[in-house]
Amino acid sequence: MAATVICHIQYQIDPYQRDAFLQYAKNWQTVIPACGGNLMGYFLPHEGTDDTAHAMIGFESLAAYEIYRAQLLKNPDGRANFEFAQRQKFILRETREWLKLVTP
Repeated sequence: MAATVICHIQYQIDPYQRDAFLQYAKNWQTVIPACGGNLMGYFLPHEGTDDTAHAMIGFESLAAYEIYRAQLLKNPDGRANFEFAQRQKFILRETREWLKLVTP
């Protein structure tokens, strides 16, 4: 799949629950591709700010993203991961922005 639009997700996380967010990110590594997303990666804080994490997921189009979202909500592992995050409350805030891949 050629990703032409990228969903950049910025998370404000509880820095005392980094391990929970790490597990959350690892759980998506099989679910996102199975539902049609091109997972470019999850990124945890390393130095500096300790409460900001990121994810980048590529799609062919915004229409492909809408199909992906519908599949994600039907996926049992995806639903379980959403429930895990709600139960543990390690994500304090989540924002999304859409980026366009610059190609030569």
